[in-house]
Amino acid sequence: MNKPLLSTALLWLATACGTPSLPSVEPQPPSEADAGVPGPGEPDSGTPGQEAPEKVTVTHAREMRGVWVATISRLDWPPSTTLTPEQGRASLDALVEGLAGMGFNALFFQVRPESDALYASTLEPWSRFLTGTQGTGPGWDPLEYLLHTAHARGLEVHAWVNPYRALASPSVVAAPGHVTKRLPEHAVTYNNAVVMNPGEPAVRRHVLAVVKDVLDHYDVDGLHFDDYFYPYPDASSTPFPDDATYARYQEGGGTLDKGDWRRDNVNTLVREVMALIRAEHPSVRFGLSPFGIWKSGEPVPGLDAYSAISCDAVTWMKEGWIDYLAPQLYWRESSRQSYSVLARWWAERPKGGVHLFPGHAVHNLSAQNWPLSELADQVAFTRSLRDRDALGDLHFRARFLLDDVQGVKGLLRDELYARPALPPVLPREGAAVAPPVPFVVREGHQVHVTNPQPLLARFHLLYRERAPGEWELARVVGGARATFELTPGTWAVSDVGRGGAESQGVRVSVP
Repeated sequence: MNKPLLSTALLWLATACGTPSLPSVEPQPPSEADAGVPGPGEPDSGTPGQEAPEKVTVTHAREMRGVWVATISRLDWPPSTTLTPEQGRASLDALVEGLAGMGFNALFFQVRPESDALYASTLEPWSRFLTGTQGTGPGWDPLEYLLHTAHARGLEVHAWVNPYRALASPSVVAAPGHVTKRLPEHAVTYNNAVVMNPGEPAVRRHVLAVVKDVLDHYDVDGLHFDDYFYPYPDASSTPFPDDATYARYQEGGGTLDKGDWRRDNVNTLVREVMALIRAEHPSVRFGLSPFGIWKSGEPVPGLDAYSAISCDAVTWMKEGWIDYLAPQLYWRESSRQSYSVLARWWAERPKGGVHLFPGHAVHNLSAQNWPLSELADQVAFTRSLRDRDALGDLHFRARFLLDDVQGVKGLLRDELYARPALPPVLPREGAAVAPPVPFVVREGHQVHVTNPQPLLARFHLLYRERAPGEWELARVVGGARATFELTPGTWAVSDVGRGGAESQGVRVSVP
């Protein structure tokens, strides 16, 4: 069992979830329920004479509501390179609380901005963005703590990995264990950065090892790649210097032209990552966020990602090598790259069940002074494409949301995301398995919730019955145990497992 799973199983969370206040979370001491044994007063379904709980079917409209948290150059986090462990944890608490308060349900947290780590790794050095020096640890584990605090608050955590960027600048002093020291012959300086050559099998093996290390040791909900594949062209359109690598490929009998060969190198990594996830971590959601235009002119003019950065996102969807695609649609509706035209085009591609989560340019509320109505209209348009598997949105990026640029907090909290929702269930067959129906015990206006198999339950959900058989999601809480404070009425409690599958609910009536 890995460290985060163990710590989750041993943590009891008592959560007051009254209406309309937000839940509070306090640690509780371990008890037998952590091992799946009912505690005092908890019903044991195998006890003769015990009245069985009334089970009901509950559900709600799922929607991905994700936000990118960038750590490159400390854009969103951490706020400083001199934080004590206590200050670091407090800053993550504040980040999670602020984003949860706006209705987000998933954080896409950049754990590998430049072949480094914002987590404890034996393969790569600690990120310089934590302490100012690559390889110098902060004295605590940011990813481990983020998983604890975000899951307790009902948010998923997706590990955002940049697969090929080695150093954001050639002037960065790399630590001894950095990949540019391990594989110096495959490190390429291009466009004022250092990238690892995607055409080299050793580079791909290293990225796969890093992905496996993260998934083996951290209970993340997803793995996410951004749009840095082959590097974007420099200002002079200087060709990426990989002639020698391509020549070796040809000498070995390869027949693809250079463009197809480059795309095949990226496709191979994507395919192998999905194979790893399917085999070893099937409940982890895997997706990518490519540049928003596949090929220039299809359907609008712009940078040709297919040729310029060897990004063939259409093939990833058609082949089922990803669970979702989050194209970066960072343009206004009124521009030549119209949001609705692009969103509809991506939604109409053959996807084989792959979900679409368009990416939105929240930063342009500041950088280009977009009106707040632009974001509202774009989210509304995504929702109009639900029948084509457009089931949510990602927002770039956290700092502009937390700074309340243009009053965006109120738009999200009070309008777009006013009612809670969980991300869609993983589309891969067998990837999402519902946990058992939870144990629910009412004491007055409180209900105490546990699960007979606590390691299978990611979140506890509280529903209110608005009309007979009509349920509305009211709260989402993580942890091994939750306590909900209820007002009079009819309620139901269900549990959700990794991958998003939901159990039946247990009806609770409060006089």
